Amino acid sequence: MISELRIVTGYRTGITFLQEGYYTRPFKLADIGAYRADKALCLMLMTASPGMLDGDDYRISVTVSKHTRLQLQTQAYQRLYSMQQGAKQHMNVQVQEGATFSYVPHPIVPHKDASFEGYNRIELAENCRLVWGEILTCGRKLNGEAFQFKQFHNVTELFYRGKLVLKDNLLIQPERINVMAPGQMEGYTHQATLIYADTRTGAAPVADRLLEILSPEKDIAYGVSQTAGPALVLRVLGHGAEQLFNCLRKIEDLLWKEEIVEAQYKL
Repeated sequence: MISELRIVTGYRTGITFLQEGYYTRPFKLADIGAYRADKALCLMLMTASPGMLDGDDYRISVTVSKHTRLQLQTQAYQRLYSMQQGAKQHMNVQVQEGATFSYVPHPIVPHKDASFEGYNRIELAENCRLVWGEILTCGRKLNGEAFQFKQFHNVTELFYRGKLVLKDNLLIQPERINVMAPGQMEGYTHQATLIYADTRTGAAPVADRLLEILSPEKDIAYGVSQTAGPALVLRVLGHGAEQLFNCLRKIEDLLWKEEIVEAQYKL
């Protein structure tokens, strides 16, 4: 089933609002920031489906208009059920001049025989910021389904000034590749990725602070890489989805609070 979601933000007197919100089944949108002091738009992406089913085709478009700030959250873990043909998702994001977009969804849980292909295209303008997260689990580990999915393939491309500055290509095929081998998961079962981009001042000054946030955590491995453009990538390996999700949310909260302070200062 083809399912569509389209979000366009608007700006009026310092307040970000939902200018356009269109969705088909099973998507739903909820404004969860109506009573916050923050004048940004905070939306929760919900779905009436328990997860992605065989043949599902999600098409998502997000336009963060000039000078607006959008934080998009999810309602629950994203489950990928057993499939024959597979499911796919295409997400197109435009962060316009002076805008900020933050998206750290819940972890993805591929069930046995699940197959998924995703593509994310993100275009950045001048003077904007992006926080983008992804967490992949090994599946239902307590049910004995660790790495029993067929395939998980997700590509994220980041463009700035019309040029590709980052391409993250995550492909896991447990039947063909030993995920525990050196250079792969190396004994860990969960993986988190955080992309941070800042076309105002660059992302490099944030790297040390990300490492400080993660330093108290136990039983994880992590590292930060600088991209060719104004962005960096944080990769974290661990054994628990909730731990990795909490780590990314801590980082998101830190960066978002800075956005609030800057926005209030401008007003």
